[in-house]
Amino acid sequence: MYHYDSTRTGYVPDMPDPTHLAIAWNTPLDGAVYAEPLVIGGHVIVATEGDSVYSLDAQTGKILWRTNLGQPATRAELPCGDINPLGITGTPIYDPATGLVFLVAEVTGPAHFLAGIDAATGQVRVKRSADLPGMEPAPYQQRAALALGQGMVYLAYGGLYGDCGNYRGTVIGSRTDGSGPLFSFQVPTPREGGIWAPPGPAIDGAGNLFVSVGNGAEITGSWDHSDSVLRLSPTLQLEDGFAPDQWRQDNVTDADLGSLGPVLLPGGFVFIMGKAGIGYVLHANALGGVGGQVSTQSICHAYGGAAVVGSTVFVPCTEGVQQIQIGANGSLNVGWQARGITGSPVVGGHTVYTLDRSGTLYALDAASGRVRAQVGVGEVTRFATPALSQERVFVGTTTGVVAVNGS
Repeated sequence: MYHYDSTRTGYVPDMPDPTHLAIAWNTPLDGAVYAEPLVIGGHVIVATEGDSVYSLDAQTGKILWRTNLGQPATRAELPCGDINPLGITGTPIYDPATGLVFLVAEVTGPAHFLAGIDAATGQVRVKRSADLPGMEPAPYQQRAALALGQGMVYLAYGGLYGDCGNYRGTVIGSRTDGSGPLFSFQVPTPREGGIWAPPGPAIDGAGNLFVSVGNGAEITGSWDHSDSVLRLSPTLQLEDGFAPDQWRQDNVTDADLGSLGPVLLPGGFVFIMGKAGIGYVLHANALGGVGGQVSTQSICHAYGGAAVVGSTVFVPCTEGVQQIQIGANGSLNVGWQARGITGSPVVGGHTVYTLDRSGTLYALDAASGRVRAQVGVGEVTRFATPALSQERVFVGTTTGVVAVNGS
C-alpha cells in the first residue's frame, strides 16, 4: 500500500544503504503514473492515468498482464483540473486476505468506480460504483491512496485542481467482497474541504481512520471541520477533530492542513503540517478541537506524504525534505533539511529516498541529510514517491515505471 503500511510510515528497515544508484530497467506504459507502484511477491503493480493496471516482473520489467478498466475522462469533460486524461490517480492497495488489488478508476462520463483485481491474473473480481447517490461526479477527484481495515476498503475524495464545482471532502467504505451498501462520511462544510493528500487515510491499531482536510467554504461562522485532522470510526462516524486557531483565515487564503497526510507516531501522538508551514503535534485519542494542539512551531510548507522512523518524521516541504524529531512529551525538534529536494520520501535502512521535480532520485543519509547517491529517472509528477523492495527502488514516471538498483 502507499508508504508500506496502514500508518503510512514508508519505512523498510532491512534495506542496505547504497553509495551508488543505477537504472535496472525502464518500462513504458499507456499513461502517466501518479500512484505509488506496489511490490507484491516479485511483481510490480502499476496503475496509470490511461485507466490500466499492469503487473511487471520486478527483476526484468517485463509486462506479465495488463487490465484496462475503461476510457479515462478527458479535460474537456471536467469543469477544471490539471491531469489529462484522468484515470487512476490514487495509489491502489493490496489485500492479502482476498488476493485482490483495489483501486478507483475515473472513466468518461465522468464516473468513478471501485475495482478489485486479482493480483495473480489481472481478472476483475469486484466492481461497483464509487459515486454516492445524488453526488455529481465531475468536480470530484480521487487522488488519495486507498486504505484497508477490518474487511473494508476505504477511498477519499477531494476536488480538481482549481477547486471548481460543488464538491465536499468525502470518505467512502466498501466491504472487500463488494457486498452491501457503501459507508460514507462527508465533511460538514457547504463546499470544498477536500480529502486529497496522496497518503490517504492513516489507520491505527483499532481501525480508526485519520484524515487531513483542506480549506472549506466557512469563513465567519462556526468551525465546519475544514482545515483539520479528523478521526473517523471504522464505519466512518466522525469521532474527533482538530483545527488551528486561525482556521477561518486559512480557509480564506487556501493555507490549510489538507496538503499532508496525518502522521501517526509512538506515544499516541499525531503530527500534521500543511500549506501554512506550521507544524502541530496532537493527541490521537483527544485531537483537541480548535487550537487544542500539544505543541506547535513554524517549520516549512508541507505537501505530499511523510515517512516515519520511530519518532523521527521526514516531511516533504517546498523548501526541501525536512527532518523533525518528536519528543516524548510531544515537543517539536527541527533537524536537517535537504534544500531543493522536495519529493515525498520513504526510508530504507538508514537511507531516505526521495525525488525532485527534475526527475532525480536521491538517496540521503537519514541522520545527516547528506546525499549518498543520485540518478535521473525521467519526468515525474509533483507527488511521486518511490516504492522499496529488497535492494531496488521503483518509481512511477509520466511515461511508465523505472527500477533502480542500489549498491
